[in-house]
Amino acid sequence: MKKTNIVLVGFMGAGKSVASEILATQLGLEHVSTDAVIVEREGRSINQIFEQDGEEYFRNIETLIVRELSQRQRLVIDCGGGVVLRPENVAALKRQGLMIYLKTSPDVIYDRIKHETHRPLLKVEDPLDKIQGLLAARASFYAQADQEILTDGKTADEVAQEIVGLLK
Repeated sequence: MKKTNIVLVGFMGAGKSVASEILATQLGLEHVSTDAVIVEREGRSINQIFEQDGEEYFRNIETLIVRELSQRQRLVIDCGGGVVLRPENVAALKRQGLMIYLKTSPDVIYDRIKHETHRPLLKVEDPLDKIQGLLAARASFYAQADQEILTDGKTADEVAQEIVGLLK
């Protein structure tokens, strides 16, 4: 079966959301954000989900959403940063899609998201240290992607164009 989905994975602040929207428009595909679907279904923010029910609850919902989306075709799927932590998510997403890791350095991530307040995993005293630790812990998970694109110093348009180039 030909893979018809494009799946963007990477750490928060890597540019997945903006690049995936541009990509979907350019390719005439539907754009879906796993986080947006979760927020819509739960009727509350990701911050609220983490605060009220914890990360495990969030990850369980995320896995259900991934399972549903992986059954569909012609999607550009923008995944939450931790989606790769569960092997069943990676397997489901890769079954129907080309998984592309948007790799971003810790300093660039920090610079992009330091003023944001909706990142539950970064509500700590030293967010840059937390980013470095999480990236190191997730490196082997992100390495499961089919392709990798470094996003440092690139606009979302440039990242989208690079992805289009990979598809040729």
